[in-house]
Amino acid sequence: MQLTGAEIIIECLLEQSVDTVFGYPGGAILNVYDALYRYSDKIKHVLTSHEQGASHAADGYARATGKVGVCLATSGPGATNLVTGIATACMDSVPVVAITCNVGTALLGKDSFQEVDIAGIVMPVTKHSYIVKDVTQLADTIRKAFTIAKSGRPGPVLVDVPKDVTAAKCEYIRHTITAVEPKVDTIRPEDVETAAQMIARAQKPFIFVGGGAVIADASKEVRALAHKIQAPVCDSLMGKGAFSGEDEFYTGPVGMHGTKTSNYAMCECDLLITLGARFSDRVTGDTKTFAPKAKILQIDVDAAEINKNIVVDASVIGDLREVLKLLLEKIPEKKHEEWAAHIQDMKEKYPLNYDHSQLTGPYVIQKLYELTGGDAIISTDVGQHQMWAAQYFKFKEPRTFLTSGGLGTMGYGLGAAIGAKMGCPDKTVVNIAGDGCFRMNMNEIATAVRCGRPLVQIILNNHVLGMVRQWQTLFYDHRYSQTILNDGVDFVKVSEAMGAKAIRVTKMEEVEPALKVALSSEGPVVLDCWIDQDLSVYPMVPAGASLDEVFDEEDVKK
Repeated sequence: MQLTGAEIIIECLLEQSVDTVFGYPGGAILNVYDALYRYSDKIKHVLTSHEQGASHAADGYARATGKVGVCLATSGPGATNLVTGIATACMDSVPVVAITCNVGTALLGKDSFQEVDIAGIVMPVTKHSYIVKDVTQLADTIRKAFTIAKSGRPGPVLVDVPKDVTAAKCEYIRHTITAVEPKVDTIRPEDVETAAQMIARAQKPFIFVGGGAVIADASKEVRALAHKIQAPVCDSLMGKGAFSGEDEFYTGPVGMHGTKTSNYAMCECDLLITLGARFSDRVTGDTKTFAPKAKILQIDVDAAEINKNIVVDASVIGDLREVLKLLLEKIPEKKHEEWAAHIQDMKEKYPLNYDHSQLTGPYVIQKLYELTGGDAIISTDVGQHQMWAAQYFKFKEPRTFLTSGGLGTMGYGLGAAIGAKMGCPDKTVVNIAGDGCFRMNMNEIATAVRCGRPLVQIILNNHVLGMVRQWQTLFYDHRYSQTILNDGVDFVKVSEAMGAKAIRVTKMEEVEPALKVALSSEGPVVLDCWIDQDLSVYPMVPAGASLDEVFDEEDVKK
């Protein structure tokens, strides 16, 4: 049948079982929005307050559901406003397809109104980017974009379509889309055998779980491995939920704000089994002293990650779940009772701790965990609140912690929470932000209200840029340059003005009642929780230091 380019875009989205898109219209993309109007019974469009909110919402939708997230934007500034969200998705391996529309092909390259080479701009932060100048190539390009986004190591793809191409007509034949199969052709039996032998010989095995375990849906296999060889387990921000935070073998996060137990175990283990993690600098600290006593086994779908940041002793390249299935068949059940007892002793000796005499971020997060029973999707922005959420909320399932780990994008969380709620309407969704982050995209509260679904926004409001201030306290001799937010912004009034219910919390005894109201509400609720400006995140490893140099608040006092 003959369809316009705009109609072909929508039909291709339906081919891919897309039910929700996030975006903001404009002149160049009007044909697509006109087509979307006629397909509104099949695809729900969420109008965000800013294009960056649309890219973060598509990202959050993808992380929470495991599907490809889709965002739309017009040419010029509409397209460039997506870039931060696209880069965020790229750093954290999130499958997103961004569709932008550009000026007509005759106007390209002439500095036309709202013209920008968005395909070129995003090239470093996408798996692939396209500009489609021929309507007959449009359907196949969009199909390729989805395949690339979700295959192997996932990531974002951008498709840019000039306006005249969206108006042109050509023959369209609907395709049946086949599922993308796990990457197994790179799994070498000899590599699996080597890995099994290393695990069998280890006396102090330690498992490090990264975001690849979430992406591969390998949580069942990760748990089976840990229990079969009695190995403690730590995780990165991206890996949270792939191994339950309530499990007896869990030692907490590792790295700059990891637990003392995880950091010390990393320094003492004789085998580090790394599952879908890329050895970020925030995890490793000083790479020269990282896991100094251990043989390192890395399992990852992306061959480029092997020996990139840390030189390993052995590796298996391929889909993590499929590799673990093969390993579990080969390795014998092992008990490491002395090692397990030592880990348990450290967990008892070095528990996470905070000031219980005043309202703090950890107190709010622990109350949230208690009231939800851990059954919630938590998104965060970036900073102290992000680290407290990772430390004090015990994530039991994958795809329940949405955060910008690689890029560290302030303003990410609220858009991501909206995307998660649209993708998982029956789940409790909570975004935790600092006041500095909330300011960046708080206009998306209006989007949350417009969506008409329950959503909780917690602001841990210390009236400063908390994490930057913490560094200024510890490493810059208390020179608080441009980190004090001493203006008159009232988040309760701002939120109410956008149509949300808002509650200010200033005392510990107000936290539980406010959370109960928020969690039982039928619409968005904002909790503005005022905490002290000098609260810090501990434990901490100074940037570039060895993990065994980890210190906590008691160490600072000493």
